[in-house]
Amino acid sequence: MVIEIDFNSDEAIYVQLMNQIILGIATSRLREGDTLPSVRQLADTIGINMHTVNKAYALLRQEGFVTIDRRKGAVIAVDVDKMKALEEMKQHLVVAMARGCCKNVSREEVHGLIDEIFDEYGIDR
Repeated sequence: MVIEIDFNSDEAIYVQLMNQIILGIATSRLREGDTLPSVRQLADTIGINMHTVNKAYALLRQEGFVTIDRRKGAVIAVDVDKMKALEEMKQHLVVAMARGCCKNVSREEVHGLIDEIFDEYGIDR
């Protein structure tokens, strides 16, 4: 698993880490049952604080993307509750679309952007 952190980004490092793992799951680079590196190992590899990795893993667990096993560590375990996932996605999209609307982004442009994201990241299952 390759994690790329942009240390110059305004986005928090733990959020970048979470998003990269979620993209890994969405693109099937990470699959159900795969074990993520230990907190210490990933922190050393990326060059970040262990607490940052721990926070990302804890939030991924809270959101249903991983389980934490004392022997195995963080394990990919995608929550199968599709209705909950759709509702969470809707909440995030409403705000993103409202921001776009304020900048005169059209419905057609949003549809095109969604198609582009599916194609670019290969997350269309």
